[in-house]
Amino acid sequence: MSVATDETGGRAASADGFVPSGNSSRHQAPRAWIDPDRSRSWLARALPIVLARKLTLFSALGLSFVSLLAQVQIPSLLNSAVTDALEHHNGSLGHYVRIVLALAVAAGVISYAARLLLMRTAYAIEFDLRNMIYEHLTRMSFSFYDRVQSGQLISRANSDIRSVQMYLTFGPNILVQCSIAVVAFIYMLTIDVPLAFVAMLTLPLVFLMGVRMRRSLFPVSWLIQARLAEVATIVDENINGVRVVKSFAAEQRELHQLQGAADRLRWAYIRDADLRARFTPLVQNLPQVGLALILLAGGYLVIHGHLGVGAILAFSAYVVMLQAPFQMLGMLVMLGQRAAASAARIYEVLDEQPAVVDAPGARALDRCRGDVRFDGVSFAYSADGPPVLADLHLHLHPGQTVAMVGRTGSGKTTVARLLPRFYDVSAGGVLVDGTDVRELTLESLRGQIGLVLDEPFLFSVSVHDNIAYGRPGATREQVRRAARAAGADEFISRLPDGYGTVVGERGYTLSGGQRQRIAIARTLLLNPPILVLDDATSAIDVQVEQEIHEALRTLMQGRTTLIVAHRLSTIALADRVVLLDGGRIVADGTHAQLLETSPLYVEVLARAQEAKR
Repeated sequence: MSVATDETGGRAASADGFVPSGNSSRHQAPRAWIDPDRSRSWLARALPIVLARKLTLFSALGLSFVSLLAQVQIPSLLNSAVTDALEHHNGSLGHYVRIVLALAVAAGVISYAARLLLMRTAYAIEFDLRNMIYEHLTRMSFSFYDRVQSGQLISRANSDIRSVQMYLTFGPNILVQCSIAVVAFIYMLTIDVPLAFVAMLTLPLVFLMGVRMRRSLFPVSWLIQARLAEVATIVDENINGVRVVKSFAAEQRELHQLQGAADRLRWAYIRDADLRARFTPLVQNLPQVGLALILLAGGYLVIHGHLGVGAILAFSAYVVMLQAPFQMLGMLVMLGQRAAASAARIYEVLDEQPAVVDAPGARALDRCRGDVRFDGVSFAYSADGPPVLADLHLHLHPGQTVAMVGRTGSGKTTVARLLPRFYDVSAGGVLVDGTDVRELTLESLRGQIGLVLDEPFLFSVSVHDNIAYGRPGATREQVRRAARAAGADEFISRLPDGYGTVVGERGYTLSGGQRQRIAIARTLLLNPPILVLDDATSAIDVQVEQEIHEALRTLMQGRTTLIVAHRLSTIALADRVVLLDGGRIVADGTHAQLLETSPLYVEVLARAQEAKR
């Protein structure tokens, strides 16, 4: 497949076929996805993610169990050492000491290997979860982001994922740790059956307290995660909107708002701590009651000669050994409630389906000529919202430049968003080369359309990488030619590191005009057959605008261009001007014709000139 290039090194308008501009991912995709069945429990839905890492997870759990088996032998050896070597003098105490030391070393080495594999599994699951939610977010439609706060998404992609990851990984390990209770109970049965049951009398109470703890902690855990997201949203909005906050001297008001959210979060945390303070000591210290019962019953048996001293020492050691699993059991309950709340919040995002997707059998847009038609288009941003466009008809012939003019709120930007199918029309259709955009693949459609918005967004990377965002493999010379065509090369060359200069977040280390020119260069580098300029020169002064217009006049030749315009100088670039009002085209012709025939057109231009002053 051959791909023609122009002076910017980009793809020519009449390429032999569609060529994706982005690079393929070099990173491993998540091995599994959550179960889509919403009727299942959160844990059952997350099971495929865990099973995708089953080799390392089960290896870690197996090694952990082996380590526990080595440790649980020690109290039994203590019983034998006291009984044989000290009471009956039938063996060497040093022999038992060497065995205990060997078991301790073996348990330590195996425990290290188990911990290493477990941590690798934990971070692998976290990696899968983060990539899963980010991949899903990249597929979501613009309508989703119109109604969801970014702080909520950031919270769910960070703290919520960590809560789920900890439970999915350390939950099974805690259960393995708790299995020592079963093994220890078997060993106690071999020593003395009645005393073994005495030692386990507190287990039913621990179970009941764990159930009550679970029921009490779940709603509080949900509340904590929701209020963490609320704080994250406020912080995110204040950082991104810091210029607006400072321009209105609203720092104290925003601080008060954050303090309110932080106070509500503090209340939830205190409530959580209060519940933990009530239940955790009971769950963790009930084994101490078992120890007291052993000392009482076992001491009676020793005094009356029914049990050896070594046996009661072994029982005491087993009960002490059981304390850690019981403490972990309380931790497991708390982790489980936090994870359940976090998983529900994550599933809310993952269960959302994109509104704009490729239709079954959608085909790629190859050999795009640039014929664009809006055929009876009606559109509203929500089902119950007011209509923005109503029965709009507009035809852009291949290679034609059309300027769209209208009052604020007339729907100009909406038209620009419908062409690359950021939203689907409510009625009618948008056609490219005679094919409804809903019948084309999104990647190929958007690959043929260059869009420069009125609010340029730059990433916190170098100027070169920002311009080459759509073509990461572009050479420095190709990037420089695109920048020169956009009138950006001169000021970029004056930056401290030239094209290697890293711009600040959102490009705010540059002026509005500089950001706009870089955004234009980014689009020109792709050299798409269809170009949409949504008031793209609004932040550029008149002198620089003239320089860009000279370049645009050359680059627009043979290219279909839709310009959302306010300035007369921008309108002058167009072959044809359409006037939009109330979601409809009310006038269509040249600039001179509309000046003579449309009073509304004259009024719109006059208001634009006043706003410019």
